[in-house]
Amino acid sequence: MVVQMRPTGMSCARLGFTVSRKVGNAVERNRVKRRLREALRQNVQACLRPGCDYVVIGRRQALTASHARLVDDLNSALARIHARPEGSPPATRNTHG
Repeated sequence: MVVQMRPTGMSCARLGFTVSRKVGNAVERNRVKRRLREALRQNVQACLRPGCDYVVIGRRQALTASHARLVDDLNSALARIHARPEGSPPATRNTHG
């Protein structure tokens, strides 16, 4: 997966998911989005910063990755994005899920 973040100055965090047609048919793309949403809902909500927009781009490996792997990858990606210095270019973090 790829996780991107951009500060917006709003009072809440917003989150979006996208999966390209290269991942598979509509059923497979929707399954990837559902798995990523569930991984985020269970563990990562506390890691989202108010005033930021997040985009999670799903990849084909998210179909077969374990749930624990997805959660770990999301946590790792968010930690790296939040650790970047102020004023650096918009953050992107590629992970395996």
